[in-house]
Amino acid sequence: MEQLRKKFTNSQVKALITRYLKKEIGRKYIQKILGIKKTRFFALVKQLKEDPEHFSISYSRKVPTRKISKNIEKNIVKELKIEKDLIKAKEVPIKY
Repeated sequence: MEQLRKKFTNSQVKALITRYLKKEIGRKYIQKILGIKKTRFFALVKQLKEDPEHFSISYSRKVPTRKISKNIEKNIVKELKIEKDLIKAKEVPIKY
């Protein structure tokens, strides 16, 4: 399922929901156009009613994805350093 923000602009979604609020278009028809379910639809309606001037379907993540904690990163670096020292040690017989 494709993201709503990738298929439509803010103004397009705002126009559709505004027409729904004026009772020009039915809810099920708009849901079908947008490809969303009832809960998401009413969340957008609520968002538009609360702040119509700053209505937006885009979002930003609060926590960056694919990020590990500093403690885990330090532990990984420490383990890699130990392995590097083993590989460089001449007295340890490693050929491959």
